This record gives sequence, C-alpha cells and structure tokens, in this order.
Amino acid sequence: MGMPNAEKWFGSVRTSGKSATVGGFGVLDALLQGFTGLTWGRVAMFAIGLTLIYLAIKKQYEPMILLPLGFGAILANIPFSAAIGEHGVLTILYDAGITTELFPVLIFIAVGAMIDFSPLLRNPVMFFFGAAAQFGIFATILVAIGLGFDLKEAASIGIIGAADGPTSIYVAARFAPGLLAPISVAAYSYMALVPLIQPPVIRALTTQAERRIRMDYQDVPIPKALKIVFPIAVTLLAGLLVPMGVALIGLLMFGNLIRECGVLERLSLSAQNELANLVTLLLGITIGSTMTAEAFLNSHTLLILGMGLVAFIFDTAGGVLFAKLVNLFLKRKINPMIGAAGISAFPMSARVIHKMGLAEDRSNYLIMHAISANVAGQIGSVMAGGAVLALVPALLK
Repeated sequence: MGMPNAEKWFGSVRTSGKSATVGGFGVLDALLQGFTGLTWGRVAMFAIGLTLIYLAIKKQYEPMILLPLGFGAILANIPFSAAIGEHGVLTILYDAGITTELFPVLIFIAVGAMIDFSPLLRNPVMFFFGAAAQFGIFATILVAIGLGFDLKEAASIGIIGAADGPTSIYVAARFAPGLLAPISVAAYSYMALVPLIQPPVIRALTTQAERRIRMDYQDVPIPKALKIVFPIAVTLLAGLLVPMGVALIGLLMFGNLIRECGVLERLSLSAQNELANLVTLLLGITIGSTMTAEAFLNSHTLLILGMGLVAFIFDTAGGVLFAKLVNLFLKRKINPMIGAAGISAFPMSARVIHKMGLAEDRSNYLIMHAISANVAGQIGSVMAGGAVLALVPALLK
C-alpha cells in the first residue's frame, strides 16, 4: 500500500546545508524544544512538585493526594507538554471530573462508606462541636474580602476552613475555577499538617487543668435500625435546610448507608477501597495539572496559602472556645480540647486530641469523644459548604 499523502502526515522535509527541517522546523530544534522552552517559573514549579512528592513519601503527609498533585504539577510545567491542552489527557480528565464536579462528589461516597457514626450517636451533643469548628470558614471569607477578593473567590478560599479537601474542590470548581490549584494545595497540605497546627493553638487557649479534664464514655450498643435510619434522616433534614448541599451530604450519607445496611458488603468495601483509591488518584493528578507556573506563581497563591492557615487556626480556636463557653453552664465539664476535633480532618484531628490528652494524663482516654466530634465535623463541613453555595448567589442578586 502506498503513502500518497505523506506530506499530510509528516510535513515537508527539506535539507539546507548541514541542517534538516521538518515542516519548517529544524530537527534539532524539534528535539530540544522542551529545553529551549524552560523558564525559571517552570523550574520553580518542578521544585514545588518535587517538594510535594517528598512530603508524601518521606514525611507521609497525605500521600494519596500530595504525590499525584506533585507529579501532576511536573507534567503540566514541561514545556509543550502533551498531557495538558485541548487534547491533553489531564485536561480531558479535568473537564470530565472537575468541571462537572464528578470526582469530588464520588469521593464523598467513599468517605461515607469509611465512617462509623456510632460514637456520635452515643454522644449526640458532639453535633454542636462539628458546627462550632466551622467558624474558620466564615472568618476567612471576611478576611479574603478585606484583602480584595470578590465574594465568590472569598467564599472559595474560606471553604478551606472546612478542613475537607473534596468540599473545597467542589465549591472552588463552581465559584472560582481559576483559584482551584492553590485552594486544593492549601486544603490538603494543611490537613496533613493538623498535628503541627492544632497543638499550639489548643495550648494557647487552655490551661493544664482543662486539658486534664476526664470524660466518661458509655459504650452503649447502637441498634442497627438507628444506623440505617440515621443517614436517610440526615439527608432529608440537611437537604431541606440546604438544598444546594444535597450532592455533597446526600452522597456522603449514601456511602454510609451502603456501609450500615448489611446487605451490600461488597459494594461497601469497593467504595472504601477501589473507588476511593481510583478517584483520589485521578483527582490529585488532575488538580496538579492546573498548577502551571503562570497560574500558580503569583501573589494570590501566597495569600491563599496564608489564609488557609488562618482558616485552620480559626477552626481550632472556634471549637475550643465553644467548649469553654459550654462549660460555664455544665456541672460535668467537657475537656475543651474535644472542641478542636470538630474540624473535618478525619481522623487526624481526633488522634491529635487523644495524644494531647495522654501527654497530660496517661490514663485519660479521649479518643472516642474526639472521634464523635470529628465525624460531626464531617457533617458540619458539608453543611457549611452547602450553605456557602446557597448564600453567595443570593447575596449577589
């Protein structure tokens, strides 16, 4: 079979002296265009990507998300990279999974299947701590507006305070897609740094006597029927209160219903493992592909990273101060450190509180109380995200 349209496929080939050109470009230039297209900004992004990979592997900081983020950043900053652009595979994945909000929503099914709400059902007062620890979201929105961001951008930045990566991505993809990369990096990086961020804030706001407060825990069996009814009831109530959050809270609770119903064990395990792993991988490398030097290396990125830290600090402080306020009216005091576990960084925050409790008193076990507040924070963060999605458009009318 002949090749009648060779020029169509390969371009014209001409020789001139010692150099050969293909379609008008020198062969050597074509082979070295990646090197000639390098800029200091791209090199800096390589360094940032490698740093994220180092933190994931060496320090084990959120490795499932930071490693794909870092590698995606490297792929996106190689000059003339075929991985991004109109026909780039990562851009196609971005359009299919992030622009449509599919990936972050699917993650909620997996998260719901992983969570056991039994500790919260045994101690429902912890719902209030899950709400109080969302204070950082709204405080950071005000700070962002004061720094010159518009309301949609400020809301997207503030949602970092949810301490919930998928919620941050979901809101940012809808309100401020141009800020998606720094918001995602901030959300997941600070979630990984919870063991470093929370203890100093907690110690600054509590006394040693408060940190040594003991709390009784009754390991009361939770009826299976209640475990099944709970995700359905939460979906209905939360959905009626905040319809804009139904995609988030509904699929979180759907994942939990799969776990608790007792007849879908294979689906529950698949959601906790295969679904969580695959979507997290695609989510991380796709978000990483938006971390181009042009989009990432600017003053806005530094501001967002700074405000992300502020959001986590305010979340922690809000939970602790709420617990101290409640203690003014209680005979049996609550250890105020429990309030800090109301953020959505599950289960890292609960572990931090438990370790801090043991450091003060080796026989004081706070893990179940902290887990109760932590799973309440999962619900609280999704509700807060839905509230932001509903309120911001209403305020802009």
